[in-house]
Amino acid sequence: MVGSRGSVVPFFQKLIDDGSDYLPITHEEMTRFWITLEQGVDVVLKGFYRMNGGELFVPKIPSVKISDVATSMAPNLVQKIIGIRPGEKLHEIMCPSDDSYHTYEFDDHFVITPSITFNRRSNSFDENASGEKGQLVEPGFEYNSKNNPNFLSVEQIKNFDSADVSRTDIKG
Repeated sequence: MVGSRGSVVPFFQKLIDDGSDYLPITHEEMTRFWITLEQGVDVVLKGFYRMNGGELFVPKIPSVKISDVATSMAPNLVQKIIGIRPGEKLHEIMCPSDDSYHTYEFDDHFVITPSITFNRRSNSFDENASGEKGQLVEPGFEYNSKNNPNFLSVEQIKNFDSADVSRTDIKG
C-alpha cells in the first residue's frame, strides 16, 4: 500500500530527507503492486456488494519496479543493490497458481473462491451479487507483480497523486 508503514516510499523519502548519497535497492528486477489506502478501502467496500460469501477479492492494480520508484523520487541519486533479505520475495503474488482451479477473472478484479462447499447457499461464483460475470482462469494462472500487464512508468510514478486515482481506478 503506497505510503503505508513498511512501504518503500516513506523509507526512500526519509533517506532523501536525511541527505543519503544512495538509495538501497534489494534487486534491480524487484516489483510490487501499487495501490493507495483510499483504493484499498474502495476494494473492501465494493466487496460487500459483490460477495456471495467466503471468496477473496483481488483487485487488478498496476505494478511498479522498485528501481523505478527510486528513480522517480530521486533521479540523481545512485541506486545501490544490497541483495534480497531473508524471506523477501522478488515479486508479489496475489493469485497463486495453486488456486487457479477456483479463481475467476472479472473486468477489474479476480475472485478466489473457497475450496470448501457450503450447504445453505449457492456455490457458484461465476456471477457475483452485483450481477457481474466472470470466467474461470486457465489452470496454472498466476497473478503477480511481474506478469501484470499494467506497469506504471517512472513518469507516471513521479506524477502520481494519491488523490488522482484515474491511472489506477478500481472500477465497480
